[in-house]
Amino acid sequence: MADEQEIMCKLENILEIRNKTIQMQKIKSRLKIEFEALESEEKHLKEYKQEMDLLLQEKMAHVEELRLIHADINVMESTIKQSENDLNKLLETTRRLHDEYKPLKEHVDALRMTLGLHRLPNLNEEEEKLSLDYFEKQKAEWQKEPHEPAIPESLAAAAAAAQQLQVSRKQDARQTATFRQQPPPMKVSSFKTDAAEIKVCG
Repeated sequence: MADEQEIMCKLENILEIRNKTIQMQKIKSRLKIEFEALESEEKHLKEYKQEMDLLLQEKMAHVEELRLIHADINVMESTIKQSENDLNKLLETTRRLHDEYKPLKEHVDALRMTLGLHRLPNLNEEEEKLSLDYFEKQKAEWQKEPHEPAIPESLAAAAAAAQQLQVSRKQDARQTATFRQQPPPMKVSSFKTDAAEIKVCG
């Protein structure tokens, strides 16, 4: 009887070892799958960070470019304002000279008529640019404000493509998270050592 009991005890231990070994193999297979997914995700994360670094570098380059453009705009606005002031001063001088010229011409024309001579031609008859109206028209052109150009269609299309790429990446990230969803944790009792589970034979 003692021998039969010992044999039964050993058979039960062998069966327990077999079951636990199968369980260990299953866990090992799952661990390999998880490690492969982990390595793949780490690779993707590295690529994402590299791409982010490139985008940030490009952003800073555009920021610097915009800063320089704004600085040039400020300089040009100051230059335009100074030029407009100079033109206004010249226009005032021109108007004053016209005012001085007009009565002198009328007086000369009156003297010429007493002598039977023809009157002198007006300034606009001699040359259009000497007319005060010409300068007034030019002033209206100077005072026109430049219009900011509309955003080119190519830039708008690029912005839309960038937004679509961001949405696509978010979808890929959700799919990866679903694929790597872990199964429920094993009970602590399944990780007991075989020595503790082997029955002691009397």
